[in-house]
Amino acid sequence: MSKTFYQYLELCKPRVVVLIVFTAVVGMFLAVPGWPPLIAMLAGTLGIGLAASSAAAINHLLDWRIDAKMKRTRHRPLASGHLTQGHVLTFALVLGTLAMAILLLWVNALTAILTFLSLIGYAIVYTAWLKRATPQNIVIGGAAGAAPPILGWTAVTGGLDPQALLLFLIIFIWTPPHFWSLAIYRKEEYALVDIPMLPVTHGAAFTRLQILLYTILLVIVTTLPYLTGMSGMVYLAGVSVLNAGFMWYALRMMTSKDILLPMHTFAFSITYLMVLFIFLLADHYVMVLTS
Repeated sequence: MSKTFYQYLELCKPRVVVLIVFTAVVGMFLAVPGWPPLIAMLAGTLGIGLAASSAAAINHLLDWRIDAKMKRTRHRPLASGHLTQGHVLTFALVLGTLAMAILLLWVNALTAILTFLSLIGYAIVYTAWLKRATPQNIVIGGAAGAAPPILGWTAVTGGLDPQALLLFLIIFIWTPPHFWSLAIYRKEEYALVDIPMLPVTHGAAFTRLQILLYTILLVIVTTLPYLTGMSGMVYLAGVSVLNAGFMWYALRMMTSKDILLPMHTFAFSITYLMVLFIFLLADHYVMVLTS
């Protein structure tokens, strides 16, 4: 495939979008006792994925100046000059329009509206404002990133449910310790471009404490599916192991001087979320089969 194709693919932040789509699809399966409606599942997955890709492209467009200054992002297609702002804007608008059309035509209006709000929340509210306005940017802006399970749920049911909101809460609480681990490692780069990430404004030690406190809260929140009867022992056993791992990383971050530990924690947090949702899915069907 051509180099241009890969440049546009990079605009979509495919690794991030895969995680978003995965949690949305799990939300679809958790919403029903059997197999989700095929058309709603396929169209919902495509629409949510395209909307997430559109939001990612808008993020590239709004952040290209700071991306060009940061070592981690200077290679991005717009920051490196391989694509123009017009190319990126057109690409983002086409993806966003396709996403909304698919969701409206083959899914339902509620999912389309919530997906659009999530797109605006990440691409505009977080990227253009919160990211530069407050060290709590990732906490507040995390609401947009936590929406996919709700979008998946509404795609196959047409309505909201407290269990879907619980899935939202898990990702919402997971986001700060996940991202702040990366922010500690990239502290100097964020300081260089005047982005007030928590390690820049309050220091790495304070951020490590916040990671520990949020991890403790995450342990509590991720136990709620079992306590509310949403999930059973399969999930509880699995999430207990995952939480022990996350707590181990959070506690080590408080004392270790290993400069690579924040990145190891960041990488573990991604695995943590994916495996947690796998446990949710597996437990769901164990409960269905044994009920």
